[in-house]
Amino acid sequence: MTNVVFPPKLKAGDVVRVVAPSRSRAMVMEHDHTGVIAARFAELGLTLTYGAHVNERDAFDSSSIASRVADLHDAFADPSVAAILTVIGGYNSNELLPYLDWELIRANPKILCGYSDISALQNAILARTGLVTYSGPHWSTFGMRDHFEQTLGWFTSVMFDTAPVELTPAAHWSDDLWFLDQDKRELTPNDGWWPMRPGSGEGRIVGGNLCTLNLLQGTPYMPSLDGALLIVEDDLESHPATFARDLTSLLQLPGAAGIRGLAIGRFQNASRMSRPLLEQIIGNQPLLARVPVLANVDVGHTHPLATFPIGGQGRLVVTDTEASLTLLRH
Repeated sequence: MTNVVFPPKLKAGDVVRVVAPSRSRAMVMEHDHTGVIAARFAELGLTLTYGAHVNERDAFDSSSIASRVADLHDAFADPSVAAILTVIGGYNSNELLPYLDWELIRANPKILCGYSDISALQNAILARTGLVTYSGPHWSTFGMRDHFEQTLGWFTSVMFDTAPVELTPAAHWSDDLWFLDQDKRELTPNDGWWPMRPGSGEGRIVGGNLCTLNLLQGTPYMPSLDGALLIVEDDLESHPATFARDLTSLLQLPGAAGIRGLAIGRFQNASRMSRPLLEQIIGNQPLLARVPVLANVDVGHTHPLATFPIGGQGRLVVTDTEASLTLLRH
């Protein structure tokens, strides 16, 4: 593993570059919430700029590899840019990996934030450059008009400050199509985190979207799991059997025997995952019998959405009655 590099924190007056390494901004703009987004960043004292190719759109609702690589390279190379924010996720950010200039990225450490398909890009950057990136809200996520306070609080704590962040369960959560109708929101009371296996562990955070992370297996872009604190989640396309096989595959990698703990994000309703099913899945993994395992955490494709550092340091403590997940260094 390359030496870990933490990018400078954000401060008022900084410029944030928006890029689309997966799906296009043109697709997102079918439901235009740019007014809400602009107001949010203005309140944070940040200026948004956009990659030259963010609005290109092809048959896959994405753009050419060359366009996406160019926007990423421009964002890292531009000294006026303090942070890079992805438009949204998708399916194909791993197409970019053979074409990225890792030396350019290493020489210009800055914040990169997004989640879902962006996990391929983030974990590859960690493996190839040592740069810490951030699983957290997309540019499009900032268009959520209501019930965004917790997501924003976690984002600002990690991006603007260096103090450890102890994540705690949100009071309510949502899995609604908020971007279609901002006036019709459905909130669900949170039954808290699910302690699955007791113990305590501290290590380098690796993870993000599980099925996307697993795309890196067998490539030069997969970070080592030895000493890692895993934080994984998946979306509505990952049903229990799919999640089980994807988790099995990850835990069969070289180095997986050295993991320090596992935190699993909240599942979307359509995934049909339940706590008893997840208990069975965890029970089938011998590696997980000796490390802390916590589930239903506020990361992933439901809201609110916690920001966490891929490559940063975390600590997970689980007992039969309570649990804590702390971002020690981010």
